Amino acid sequence: MAAKRKLGATGLEVFPLCLGGNVFGWTADEATSFAVLDAFLEGGDFVDTADVYSRWVPGHVGGESEAVLGKWLASRKAKDRLVVATKVGAETALGKGLTREHIEKSVDASLRRLGVERIDLYYSHYDDPNTPLEETLSAFDALVKAGKVKALGLSNHSAQRAQEALDTQQRLGLARYQVLQPEYNLVERMKFEGALQQVCEREGLAVAPYFGLAAGFLTGKYQEGQPAPASPRAGNVLKKYGNAKGWGVVTALKKVAERRGATPSQVALAWLATRPTVAAPIASATSVAQVKELLGAFSLKLEADDLRELDSASMFHP
Repeated sequence: MAAKRKLGATGLEVFPLCLGGNVFGWTADEATSFAVLDAFLEGGDFVDTADVYSRWVPGHVGGESEAVLGKWLASRKAKDRLVVATKVGAETALGKGLTREHIEKSVDASLRRLGVERIDLYYSHYDDPNTPLEETLSAFDALVKAGKVKALGLSNHSAQRAQEALDTQQRLGLARYQVLQPEYNLVERMKFEGALQQVCEREGLAVAPYFGLAAGFLTGKYQEGQPAPASPRAGNVLKKYGNAKGWGVVTALKKVAERRGATPSQVALAWLATRPTVAAPIASATSVAQVKELLGAFSLKLEADDLRELDSASMFHP
């Protein structure tokens, strides 16, 4: 099994795969979510969710994923065996953004749903340019001081805003962001590589990228010229990635996977794990078989020719 990796300067060490909790209570019902978490715990120890999951589903209000995870943590007495990350900032029934009031209300609601006394890693889910950084960052600092949160992270911020936040924390002596969660995968490299990656390298941030498998596009289940698979997000996935570059990446993944006796998903995650600053890519699963496949990515060693082939396909600009 793969060695654990340090999550920046958080003091936390994790298996190099983070299980995405966006599907809990949505495309994975409670029983399926429990089975997925049980299987993941056999090798993994890092789970990511958010207070807004899965508010987009008709009849849901947000918090469904945290509630399922909380019930599982309680029933398995697994609170000390899992590093739990959640997020604040998206619009929920409690409001939206990163005001002090919204952060304070949201963290208490997340703690209650998760059934924990402290959240291991708490992310600002989206940048909030309408709230002064000092207000947001001092609210997060207060949560760390109060023992409600161990470590802080940020997601969906530009390089400029991430640097501004880090500089403000430094200047005011506040608890610091230690982890970045950007969108990053073989078909979407430019959002992270460049300025944002440089901030992480300069400031020592660990990176836990979301959409590690491009919302399932890189699993090999999508075929060029074929109808989309039957799933709630398949149409949007094809619209976003089903272009010349996307199909070229899928072809390269399949070739490398065949050479290495692996699956395209495993190769896509193993590639991410080789990238500078990446500690643990995030991927979600809706079956035990998928969990086992994902965990297997981290015993896969990609060779120089594999990396060259994947680079060549993923840097293609038609």
